[in-house]
Amino acid sequence: MTGEVSVRVCPGGPLLVRGAEVVVDDAGERHPVTRPVVAVCACGMSGRKPWCDSTHKAVPAQAR
Repeated sequence: MTGEVSVRVCPGGPLLVRGAEVVVDDAGERHPVTRPVVAVCACGMSGRKPWCDSTHKAVPAQAR
């Protein structure tokens, strides 16, 4: 990997990951990153895990 990887927590939303070449999910599956910045699901409700699909906007905060 070249360069630095950074993660920004978006309150109530996804994790914005910058500079990664791959994201490894909780099952150990590797997901190649094809963009400079990707949004990783933090609420656990996305239909496109590990990527955020904005489901968090429709789910009440207490259900996340």
